[in-house]
Amino acid sequence: MTLTQWFIFFLIVQAVHFAGTWKLYVRAGRKAWEAGVPIYNAVVLMGIINRPKWWTILLFVPIVNLIMIPVVWVETARSFGFNSFKDTALTVLTGGLYLYYINYATDAPHIKGRDINPKSSSGEWTSSLLFAIVAATIVHTYFMQPFVIPSSSLEKTLLVGDWLFVSKFHYGARTPITTVATPMLHDTIYGTKTKSYLTKPQLPYFRLPGFQDIERNDIVVFSWPVDTLVDITPGNMRGSVRKPIDKKSNYVKRAVGVPGDSLEVRDGYVYINGEKNDLPDRARIQFSYTIVSKELLVKRAQDANGNYVFPSDLMNGRYEISDIYLSGVQGDNGPYVHTAQASEASIEKLKNNSNIISIERTHYDAIENNKAIFGAKPGRASSVDNFGPIYIPEEGKTVAINPESLPYYKRIIEVYEGYEMGRERDITVNGNEILMNGEPLTEYTFEQDYYWLMGDNRHNSQDARAWGYVPFNHVVGKPVFVWFSKDANVPGLAGIRWDRVFTTVGGEGPLVSYRYWFLGALLLYIGWSFFRKKKQPKA
Repeated sequence: MTLTQWFIFFLIVQAVHFAGTWKLYVRAGRKAWEAGVPIYNAVVLMGIINRPKWWTILLFVPIVNLIMIPVVWVETARSFGFNSFKDTALTVLTGGLYLYYINYATDAPHIKGRDINPKSSSGEWTSSLLFAIVAATIVHTYFMQPFVIPSSSLEKTLLVGDWLFVSKFHYGARTPITTVATPMLHDTIYGTKTKSYLTKPQLPYFRLPGFQDIERNDIVVFSWPVDTLVDITPGNMRGSVRKPIDKKSNYVKRAVGVPGDSLEVRDGYVYINGEKNDLPDRARIQFSYTIVSKELLVKRAQDANGNYVFPSDLMNGRYEISDIYLSGVQGDNGPYVHTAQASEASIEKLKNNSNIISIERTHYDAIENNKAIFGAKPGRASSVDNFGPIYIPEEGKTVAINPESLPYYKRIIEVYEGYEMGRERDITVNGNEILMNGEPLTEYTFEQDYYWLMGDNRHNSQDARAWGYVPFNHVVGKPVFVWFSKDANVPGLAGIRWDRVFTTVGGEGPLVSYRYWFLGALLLYIGWSFFRKKKQPKA
């Protein structure tokens, strides 16, 4: 829906509210016209139902208002004596239209100073649950969201099994686009394949002001731009792409390229404006290696096929290689061939192990028209190790559109700044002429910033090299804290990575865990609560 459509819808809602409640306002000692003034009528209504005026704000917060509006309907009915379960059910099931009956068909007086405390334990439980959901939804949407690392693309900075808190306010919280959704669920209802939201109506994209820009090498959580595609290979993308931005799958990568940068990948290393990218000291680039050893470096997993997929304790511990598997055996009892994702520092240490016969890094040479890589076209060669140089689009900057540049910018024009912004744009090529909706297109000015997001695990990361730029309106937030970490390969409490519990994601130097500070603060709070209750006078 456009802003104009939403404004018309808002006026209709106000008219419906006025028609169904103006007599109730009068019975409560207010003026009839007060029921028809947008926003002011809600403030007045809070006084009528004996609720705080700040509830008015919650009526206009997307998703939260799905809970609050029915609550206000019920509270309005109860303020005029309609307290039974039947009244509550009719109020909710009729979408608030039961208030028309109370307004026109009864003379029920307003109950001033109504006791708003629940009359039963079940009522108290329901009230507490509703407002716990409201509070959690507000925190989840606008301040902090939990997130778990599902893949090894950012090893060893973030590990599989890290549980994060992602800040929404660093870069500015993105307000919900979907207006009807299950609170605190993302795109599906747990345990089912059912969508947790309605596609329509939608609000226009809007972001609250942040206090920090995305800086080069920041780790960023974002909505995966090509979510729902059956095939994400550039040039062969197919499938539904009309999923709301805020309901796309969440990914986490490192922003190695920011707006205005010229980016190139040479032999797996990123170069920005001709200079090798200087990563933070906690970041460790990983590549794929073939390791031949006299003895096994992995242990057998407990699965039906008995595959060797878990790293040995030595590999996972001393050498910090957690992504390794057996890929071949050269004889009855070895040597054994392994494929591993590892940092250069880990490989240097491993070379000194007498069990190792040879180690060779995998290199991917550039291939012409490599459709697995973003921007592929005849005459252009690329690979995951060798790519670019390309320009990272910046808001307000204009670029030439020609057959050479079109593969990089076509999706931006048609999708990110096209139908996702409510515009239908169709780009076609007629010989050397490029047309948008039938009109010649020779240049284009970007309407938002874009970022180049890659994993530190260069040979085992689904990232921008496959699907291209990430628009700023797809940015979710900044990971700031690891509150829990568990190695799924190690059963029970032994798998908890205590050195990572309550550690910061950013910063320089070795990780520092603040778990003892947290436990100390928790014990102090428990002790304070206990003694405070002891001092309270008994009834």
